[in-house]
Amino acid sequence: MQSLNHIIFLLFLGTLGCFPQISAAQNIVEIKGTVQGLEDNSPISGVEVFTNSGAYALTNAFGEFKIKVRLGEELIFMGPQFETVRYRVNSAEDVTVKVKGYSEIKESDPSSRKSTQSRAASHAALLDSANYYKKTDIEKSMDYITRSLAQLNQRGDKEALSRSLTTLGEVYYYHKQYDLAISSYQDALEAQKTERTIFLLGKAYLANGDFKEAEKTLAPLLKVNNKVPLQRAELLEHLGDAYLGMGDLDKAVAYYREGLKVAEKNQIIPKVTDLNSKIADAYAQGNRTIEAEGYYSNALKLAKTQAPQRAIQEKEKVADFYNKKNRYDEEIRLRKQSLDELGDLPAEANVSLDKPKSYDSITSQRINYKIANAYIAQDNYDEAIPYLQKSIIEADDGDDLVVQKDATRKLSEAYEYKGEYNKALETYQDYVAVVDTLYIRKEQEIARAARFNREIAAKQSRINGLEQERQLSESKYDLAVAGRQLQEESNKRKNWVIYSLLFGLLLMGLAVFFFYRSNQQQKLANNLLALKSLRSQMNPHFIFNALNSVNSYIAKSDERSANRFLSEFSTLMRSVLENSEEDFIPLPKELELLRLYIKLEHSRFPDKFDYTIDIDTAIDLDSYHIPPMLLQPYIENAIWHGLRYKEEKGHLDIQVAEQDKNTLCITIADDGIGRKRSEALKTQNQKKQKSKGMGNIKKRIAILNEMYKDRVAVQITDLNQDGTGTRVLFTLKKDVWS
Repeated sequence: MQSLNHIIFLLFLGTLGCFPQISAAQNIVEIKGTVQGLEDNSPISGVEVFTNSGAYALTNAFGEFKIKVRLGEELIFMGPQFETVRYRVNSAEDVTVKVKGYSEIKESDPSSRKSTQSRAASHAALLDSANYYKKTDIEKSMDYITRSLAQLNQRGDKEALSRSLTTLGEVYYYHKQYDLAISSYQDALEAQKTERTIFLLGKAYLANGDFKEAEKTLAPLLKVNNKVPLQRAELLEHLGDAYLGMGDLDKAVAYYREGLKVAEKNQIIPKVTDLNSKIADAYAQGNRTIEAEGYYSNALKLAKTQAPQRAIQEKEKVADFYNKKNRYDEEIRLRKQSLDELGDLPAEANVSLDKPKSYDSITSQRINYKIANAYIAQDNYDEAIPYLQKSIIEADDGDDLVVQKDATRKLSEAYEYKGEYNKALETYQDYVAVVDTLYIRKEQEIARAARFNREIAAKQSRINGLEQERQLSESKYDLAVAGRQLQEESNKRKNWVIYSLLFGLLLMGLAVFFFYRSNQQQKLANNLLALKSLRSQMNPHFIFNALNSVNSYIAKSDERSANRFLSEFSTLMRSVLENSEEDFIPLPKELELLRLYIKLEHSRFPDKFDYTIDIDTAIDLDSYHIPPMLLQPYIENAIWHGLRYKEEKGHLDIQVAEQDKNTLCITIADDGIGRKRSEALKTQNQKKQKSKGMGNIKKRIAILNEMYKDRVAVQITDLNQDGTGTRVLFTLKKDVWS
C-alpha cells in the first residue's frame, strides 16, 4: 500500500510539472537578424545565438542568422571577440545587433585589408557549406573543411584554424568516428581554447565510452558563470551521463536533478523530458523500480506535448523497462500504442534513438517483433504468430533483414511448439534463405565500411598535410616579418655593430653547442667505463661463490659429485666468460645460464629446495636483450639467504611473462625464511661486509636507467604478510634493448 501511495505521489508531481510546459510552446516566431561591429559595421561570423528554451543558431559569413524564439524571450549572443550581449524579442521583425569592441584587422594597405576581409568571409562560407553537408555527405563536408584549411596556409589566425578543426570534429562525431572527433577537438583547443570546443570534446569522450576523461573535461565548465540555461542544463546532463557510465548512480542522479531544476525553471521543455527519462534510467539501473517508474511516467506525459516521434521514442524505452521487469501485459499495451501512433506519422518520418539506423531505429516491424516476443514469454503463441507474420512482411518491404531473420526464426519455433511441423519446416527454410542473404549483405557492408575508412584516412592525411604546410608557411611568414624589421633597424644603426653582434652570437652558439656535445660524449664514455668495471667485478664474485660449492663436495670426500659439479661449472663459466665483454646478450642465453646455475645449486642442496622455471611460450624471447649476470645475484640470495636456512624443504619459482607487448616481467619467488630473519642470522662480520653482487647490480641498473629513456625496474617485496618468503619483480622493456 505504501509503494502504491509513493507511485501516486510521484505521478502527481509529474502532472504538476506538465502544465507550464504546455503553454510554453505558444507564441513562437522565426527571427532573422544580423550581428555587426559597433565601430565599423563589419559583419561578425561564427557568433553563437541561444535562447533559454533551447534554440540555437550560428551566424554565417555575412553575420546573418535565423532562429525560432518565443515573444518576450531573450536572445544571447556569444563570441570570443566580444562580451556576451542579450537582446529581448518583442516582435517578429528582423533585428540588427551591434556589439562593442569588435573590429576587423586593420592594415596599412587598404587593398590588403579588403583581401583579409574577403578571406575571412570565404573561410566562414566554406565552414557553412561543411555544416550543410555534414549529415548528408561526409566527403563533401570534409572537402569544404580541407579547402578552409588550405586558405590558412598563407597566414591563418588561430581562431579560424580552431573553427575549422572544431567543424571537422563535429563531422566525425556525427558519423560516429569518435576517436577522430576527439583528436580534431584536441587540435582545435591547441589553436584556441573555447568553451564550446571543450564541451564538444566532453561529448565525444562520452560517446566513445571514456567516461573518466569526459568528467575531467566537462567538470571545469561548471565554474563558468555566463552560461545560458540550455548550456548549463546540457552540461549537467552530460556530467550525469559520465557518472552513470562509471557506475556512480547517486552522483549521476544528483547531476540529472540539478539539470532538471535549471530546465524546469527556464521552461526548456525537451530537456525536461530528457532528464526525467535519464533519471528513470539511472534508477532502473540501480533496481529502484518505484522511483524509475515514477520518472518514466513523468517523461511519458511530457513527451506527449512534443513531436509524435519523441512520444513514440519514450514509449518504447518504457516498454523495454517493463520487458526487463517481466511485466509483459504493460509492455504489450505500450507497444501497441506506439504502433498506432507510428502508423499516423508521414511515410518519410523517422524515429531513432540517435544511434545507427540499422540497430536502434524504431520501426513497425521491430515493434511487432517485440510484441510477439512478449506474447511468447507468456506462452501465448496464438497471439504471437500474427505479429511475427506481420513483422516479417513489413521487414521484407522495408528491406530490414535483421528483423526478418529473427522474426522468421521465432515463427518457426512457434509453429514447432504448436505441433505444426510442416509450417515450422517451411518457415525454417525461409529463415535459412534470409540468413544467407544477410550474410552476403554483411560482407558487402564490411567492404563498404573498409572503403569508407580508407577514404576518411586519405582525407585526414590530406588535412594533416595541410596543417603541416600551414605551420611551415606561418614560420616562413614570421621569419619574413623579422627580416623586414631587422632591415628597418639597420637604417638606424651602423652595419658594423649589427654584424659584430651577429658574429658574436654565432660564436657563442657554436661554443655552447660544442661544449654540450663534448659534455654528453664524456658522460656516455664514463657510463660505459663504469658498466665495464662493474661487469668485471661480477665475474670474480660469481666464480668465488661457485668454487665454494666445489669446496664443500671436496670437504665431504664426494669425488664423483665434485667431478660432475666441476664439469657443469666449467660449462657455465665458459658461457659466462664468453658474455663478459658484451653489454647485452639475448634473453634466451641468459635464461640458459640461469638454468645451469640453479641446477648446480640444487645438486648441492637437494634437500633444501625444489625449483620450477615457467616461461610463457607465446613470448618472442629473441626480441628481448638483457645485461649479462643481472638476474643471478637475486637467485643466489634466494637460495643462500632464504631457502638454505629453512627447516623444511622450500621452493624456488621463476616465471617469465609479458606485461604488455613491449614489457617483460621476470619474477623470482622463494618461500624461504624472509629478509628480516635472514638479516638477523648474519654474523657481526657479515653485517659489516656489504654484498658486492647486489651492490654492483644496483649501480648497473642506475647507469642503465640514466643512459636509456625507458627504465629497468627491480622491486623486492615479502612473499607473505608474515615476512616469510621473498619476491623479486624485474621489468624489462623491449625498446630499451632492441
